[in-house]
Amino acid sequence: MPCLTRVLTRLLLLLVLVWIPAYSFGDTPPSAPQHIPITEVKVRLSDHGPVVLLQAEGRSIPVFVDTTVALSIQAALNGERLSRPMSHDLMHSILEAYGARVTQAVITLNGGTFYGTLSVAMRGEVKVFDSRSSDSIALAIHFKAPILVGRDLLESAGKVPEQGAGSEL
Repeated sequence: MPCLTRVLTRLLLLLVLVWIPAYSFGDTPPSAPQHIPITEVKVRLSDHGPVVLLQAEGRSIPVFVDTTVALSIQAALNGERLSRPMSHDLMHSILEAYGARVTQAVITLNGGTFYGTLSVAMRGEVKVFDSRSSDSIALAIHFKAPILVGRDLLESAGKVPEQGAGSEL
């Protein structure tokens, strides 16, 4: 059984090492001037399910996520370790094991859809990866990396937060 575990671990690491470069689409992180730093992240339950609230400049951007991602983000925000690792915990562990770290996440809006990019630094190189916005947010929080949003996203989707809106997860 230990041999099978080693083989599966090696296959997973090989998959990650092949997968990461294959989905890279740039060598440098997006430029910061058109992006606004997020000052606070909250996870709430709404009438429509779990929502991650990205707060910047007095506005809150709701990002609706599935329950698994919401739990992963909430645990990372609270510095908790869940009894079993989730996908974001696994990716965090793998990246750290190879000396890589997430340096920033950028969330943008394109055609009414949120997009995420994740900048990962390893051995002096920074690669930028296309990602679901929720995964970018989760991994940035796991690495305590900054989350940035596009100015257009903040202006179009950012709302002034309501007091007591939604309950905590």
